[in-house]
Amino acid sequence: MSVFRTKSVEQSIAETEEPEHQLKKNLGALDLTIFGVGVIIGAGIFVYTGQVAATNSGPAIAISFAIAGLACALAALCYAEFASTVPVAGSAYTFSYATFGELVAWIIGWDLVLEFTVGASALAAGFSGYLQNVLDGTALEIPASIGSASDGVVNLPAVLISLLVAGVLIGGIKLSSRVNQIVVAIKLTVVGLVIVVGIAYIKTSNYTPFIPDSKPASGGEASFWKTPLISSIFGLDPAVYGIGGVIAGAAIVFFAFIGFDVVATTAEETRNPQKNVPIGILSSLAIVTVLYIAVSLVVTGMQNYTEIDPEDAAPLATAFDAVGVDWIANIIAVGATIGLTVVVLILMMGQTRVAFAMARDGLLPPVLAKVHPTFGTPHVITAITGVGVAVLSGFVDFETLGDLVSIGTLFAFVLVSVGVLVLRKTRPDLPRAFRTPAVWFVASLSVLMCVYLMLNLIGETWLRFGIWMLIGLVVYFTYSRNHSRVGLREAEGAKQPTA
Repeated sequence: MSVFRTKSVEQSIAETEEPEHQLKKNLGALDLTIFGVGVIIGAGIFVYTGQVAATNSGPAIAISFAIAGLACALAALCYAEFASTVPVAGSAYTFSYATFGELVAWIIGWDLVLEFTVGASALAAGFSGYLQNVLDGTALEIPASIGSASDGVVNLPAVLISLLVAGVLIGGIKLSSRVNQIVVAIKLTVVGLVIVVGIAYIKTSNYTPFIPDSKPASGGEASFWKTPLISSIFGLDPAVYGIGGVIAGAAIVFFAFIGFDVVATTAEETRNPQKNVPIGILSSLAIVTVLYIAVSLVVTGMQNYTEIDPEDAAPLATAFDAVGVDWIANIIAVGATIGLTVVVLILMMGQTRVAFAMARDGLLPPVLAKVHPTFGTPHVITAITGVGVAVLSGFVDFETLGDLVSIGTLFAFVLVSVGVLVLRKTRPDLPRAFRTPAVWFVASLSVLMCVYLMLNLIGETWLRFGIWMLIGLVVYFTYSRNHSRVGLREAEGAKQPTA
């Protein structure tokens, strides 16, 4: 059986109508836009803004966000075409099955499991950091022993929020959407306050120099494992700040943009997905890119980048504390705590939909594709994902999780961008409600930018990513290849006598 066998677009769409695998179609364009905004506005703006400004980009973190946003925009145009052409759960996994074949589809599906599961775990850890900021000094203050994976025994708040979110997801996609709408309103209010109030405390002197001069990385960071891969490949001395630091910062804050691709995973639960999914993807990305750049300019204008603590889990709140505006610092901390719960929810939803699609195809155990008879949700894989996210967020630190998510997401974007070009050549007849403009230029530039950003991640991240993908290949060749529904149908057809 060939590992490059494909699953036709028509077949993928037909299988969504099978009663035992049918998901409820409850979402419209507004739901999808809010889902996108809800998941993208998270740790990237509440945590990474200060961290990356202090260690990589300085005030030019606004440029880092713009670069990462441009790379996402190019990939988003490709995602929009794919999602409108193949409105099936699974996102890049399903798209790859129709273009590259089963092995590549498995690789991208396994990669998406990394992106969404580890992403949800990272955000659960981020939630815990802001919750502890809120509770510090009160009777409910959380002891370090149960509040951190790196400084204590377990990150208990992260574990609890992961399990709670899994319960909400099992309760139904519409319930998840309603919760998301409420929390997104809170997050947008908080972000708006940061911008409006923070402008009054900006010191223009903090923007000088806007791009700090490049300087060598500290000696402890000069090893291969802590050096961007591109520096190791070309024998460049590790450095921070300067143009190289801005680009390395873009690779890190890319984590802040993950989520718009989650919109594509909900295509099967969307009314009129050919129209609504592209709207949801592109509009949510446009909204958050503007907000990210604005917030980064405000924060680095209020507080000199040299005074920002890169280990601070709540840099936005700290920036307002530094100028004596304690009341808004408290509002930010509370808003971020509430807001991050929704990011965890939507990333976990993305993971469950990808795994659901893979199980429906036989590449994962079929029990994972079971749909709850009342709620119409894939409850088995949701429960398993909830436990997995709880374990990861409870025992692994935030920074390690965040870098893994960035490389996994960038890899997915590369395959989707190439896949759009392949499908244009192999199936020009397919109806496309949305067509990527200047597709050859857009998709090619998307690939180049994403690969370049990947090369700016450190060697340690590449090693972890490689180990994860190697494990995936072992699973494919020992289980998935022999249980694939497409493969079994091919084998059955080969046994039929010819006339």
